[in-house]
Amino acid sequence: MSAIRYTKDHEYIRINGDVGVIGISDHAQHALGDVVFVELPEVGKTLAAGSEAAVVESVKAASEVYAPVAGEVIEVNSAIEEKPATVNEDPLGAGWFIKIRIADTRALDALMDETAYQAFLKTLD
Repeated sequence: MSAIRYTKDHEYIRINGDVGVIGISDHAQHALGDVVFVELPEVGKTLAAGSEAAVVESVKAASEVYAPVAGEVIEVNSAIEEKPATVNEDPLGAGWFIKIRIADTRALDALMDETAYQAFLKTLD
């Protein structure tokens, strides 16, 4: 079973065992506008929780994507480097950024589930 968790910076991590798929939420891609460039890390890079995992540039701004939890990058989505608009079209699906092997799955407990994230978004209005 896979679950999804969110950060207050609008990254998500979809969990499947000790592997996490990281990307930005639908809210984040709407706020950014049209994504025109994505820079991904190298496979094998170790990320600390809260460290820069990727860079995304839109017509409005450049933003960092932070690692929700610590882990090692095991795969990158090179398709979004070639077609960055995929991040806008399907942020929770084909628009994912990286897959990591999660260092400590207990760290996921500090992140928001879907219900908590939706409640958090309402506080931003």
